[in-house]
Amino acid sequence: MSFFDRRTQLFVYLAAIFVAALILGDLIGGKAIAIDLHIGPLRYTQPMSVGLFAFPVTFLLTDVVNEFYGRKGARFLTFLGLWMAIFAFVVLNVAQAPRAEPNSYFRDAEFDKVFGIGSRLFVASVVAYLIGQFLDIHVFQFWKALTRTKHLWLRATGSTLASQIADTVIINFLFWSVIPKLSGDVPRPAEWVTRKALGEYVLKFFIAVALTPVVYALHNLIGRKLGIEPAPIEARDPERADAQ
Repeated sequence: MSFFDRRTQLFVYLAAIFVAALILGDLIGGKAIAIDLHIGPLRYTQPMSVGLFAFPVTFLLTDVVNEFYGRKGARFLTFLGLWMAIFAFVVLNVAQAPRAEPNSYFRDAEFDKVFGIGSRLFVASVVAYLIGQFLDIHVFQFWKALTRTKHLWLRATGSTLASQIADTVIINFLFWSVIPKLSGDVPRPAEWVTRKALGEYVLKFFIAVALTPVVYALHNLIGRKLGIEPAPIEARDPERADAQ
């Protein structure tokens, strides 16, 4: 006899992968690689953080959880990711406090450079994450109700594209412009920040579109192979509906 039923087991796995992808994206995000794409007559050159190897998994899993566990399940996943990100941030900063002994694999400067997540980046990323996640949840449920559960591609891809506009714009302007002003540093020009955010969003746009077949594959696997039904269409105000 299984300790959890199949539906609960799946949620635990999805949540674990989501948290792992979220924290890994933050840890590896400091490395940038050059992107040089040619699309017909257009050429796109933009540095890209390797964090984008992990973060698209969070977009994908938010939609899967939203589809099969509803708005409440997706909100639970969002806050779980938030608390685990805060936990990781605290542990990493505490780990930087003691001095490394002479035979340590990492010297202090190396460890701090690799694992140090500054408070400026952390605040910007958390604010962008929360707004992006809740926008994703709302847009997904809006399209699910409007189409009466039809057109999975529309609610999955549409919600991701909408949420990533907010996420990309917010994190860039907070990190490069707003927080430096508040801390007395010199902010980057708005034109530079806008160009950078636009470039990052173009990459996220193509990633979101490319993930659409994966959404369908997971939907088929969970629904047909595992026998787990999608969550029903929800009221626009689930808290009010629960109270009635």
